[in-house]
Amino acid sequence: MTAGRIYLIPVPLGQVRPIATLPGPVIECARRLTHFVAENAKTARAFLKALPCDSPLQQITIRELNEHTPASGLPRLLAPALSGTDLGLISEAGCPAIADPGAALVALAHQQGVQVVPMVGPSSILLALMGSGLSGQSFAFHGYLPSEAPEREKRLRELEKESRQRQRTQIFIETPYRNHQMLESLVNTCAPGTRICIATDLTLADEQITTRPVADWRRQQLPEINRRPTVFLLQA
Repeated sequence: MTAGRIYLIPVPLGQVRPIATLPGPVIECARRLTHFVAENAKTARAFLKALPCDSPLQQITIRELNEHTPASGLPRLLAPALSGTDLGLISEAGCPAIADPGAALVALAHQQGVQVVPMVGPSSILLALMGSGLSGQSFAFHGYLPSEAPEREKRLRELEKESRQRQRTQIFIETPYRNHQMLESLVNTCAPGTRICIATDLTLADEQITTRPVADWRRQQLPEINRRPTVFLLQA
């Protein structure tokens, strides 16, 4: 039996029509699939309804893969592809397997000889880097930094030092309701000449991308970014 393929299908970064940010071939692929693995089944159904899919939603299987999914549960999620049915992997927002638990399923697909097909779509990390004006030749994504202020500021100093030594852009994210604390820590901790970019609500109507040296950030009122998806970047 020939195995199916696993398609890595990006989704919009917020409440916009799929056609606004996704290429036509991605939408066509997602429409025809009947088996999906998603970080959240509810938001996945909303995305599929917006396409809309060729099959009724009641006939589409969506299984969840999130931070609580044990490694022992991955074979069951990959089973449709192993039995010859194409499978779609979608994230909560943006590109699957990038800062996303779907990477574990992709790794298993490679181990089992299932063809992996990444598809084009919005990545908040790359969009933020593109729009920042910071180095795109050397960069690193660090996910979430420590939530407590002392540990967070210590980590920021480490990242700033590495950035200065290697001319590397450092990229990270925060839980949206702690965005303001992160920006305050950046402004209070980093050197005056370090450039900081905040990229908020990417691809949405209220999109905001701003890069300034720390010295300039300190002279102005900080923007209100709490509860708005934001990517942070720095380069010393």
